[in-house]
Amino acid sequence: MDFNVKRLAADAGTFLSRAVQFTEEKLGQAEKTELDAHLENLLVRAEATKQWTERIMKQTEVLLQPNPNVRLEEFVYEKLEKKVPTRMNNHELLGQSMIDSGSEFGPGTAYGNALIKCGETQKQIGGAERELIQSAAINFLTPFRNFLEGDFKTILKERKLLQVKRLDLDAAKTRLKKARMADARAVAEQELRMTQSEFDRQAEITRLLLEGVGSTHAHHLRCLNDFVEAQTTYYAQCYQYMVDLQKQLGSFPSSFSNNNQSSVSGGASISVPTIPVSAALPSPSAGHGSSAASGGFSELRGSSGSRKARVLYDYDAASSSELSLLADEVIMVSSVPGMDSDWLMGERGNQKGKVPITYLELLN
Repeated sequence: MDFNVKRLAADAGTFLSRAVQFTEEKLGQAEKTELDAHLENLLVRAEATKQWTERIMKQTEVLLQPNPNVRLEEFVYEKLEKKVPTRMNNHELLGQSMIDSGSEFGPGTAYGNALIKCGETQKQIGGAERELIQSAAINFLTPFRNFLEGDFKTILKERKLLQVKRLDLDAAKTRLKKARMADARAVAEQELRMTQSEFDRQAEITRLLLEGVGSTHAHHLRCLNDFVEAQTTYYAQCYQYMVDLQKQLGSFPSSFSNNNQSSVSGGASISVPTIPVSAALPSPSAGHGSSAASGGFSELRGSSGSRKARVLYDYDAASSSELSLLADEVIMVSSVPGMDSDWLMGERGNQKGKVPITYLELLN
């Protein structure tokens, strides 16, 4: 193996010169070449991008997988380049428990059937959650991680090299100031020109890389839009699953819930009505229909006549002045002066009582 003593001595001398220059700068005994303001601003922006990208990534991972042990396991599998074992998520585990318990109680019973339907819906939500996590990992987390492990590491490497070139430049300036002999000054001036050229070249390379952070911001913006779209799809799916489930549960007999409530209250049947999801969270596409329905109720309240209405959901009367309702039955409704605007007077044969308008659909 060739051993170049001169090269080794030169490298050692350069390293020592940099160390002396760095130490004297810290002690205030040597001048320091400052970077131009534009380059400094680019460096600050790149560092802020790195810090916030790391923080957003971490919080997104916590959002998608709250269990720190599972996150650690997935990290280990990723480093080992092995496939993460498939496991049921929390929604799927809950759904399976509901299905198993419903099968135990009997699918033919109201409670057992309801448990099975709830379990199936929970599994659907679990599947939607898997799609969200997969989409977020591919379209959001991966580009952020690629920036940190790729582009930003290159920026750090070139920034460190720029610092080295600056120390060489300032050390050459110091040697030129200390040179007294003409020959020494000539050598120092030549060295200064060379180090200045290398510093300028490295500063330009670093500047170009730092200006590329702007393109990174634009790319991350597209990734953010993809993440928001994935979340929108996920929450829309969950909402639709729960609306469908509530409609299915609304057709089940509710006597078992009344029995539980009456046993607690000592014989008095007290029922708390469930506000339908369609009334609490209207679908954006149903805006026109809901306006028309509201107009129909307004016209009915302003007249002395009555109209037919279809019942949307089961409703248990909370007092003797109210009328219990069954989903899909048709009743007559009318307005009574002085009655709250959220209620109408309902009639079914000889039975009469107040009914909530959110449970009704007026018929032509």
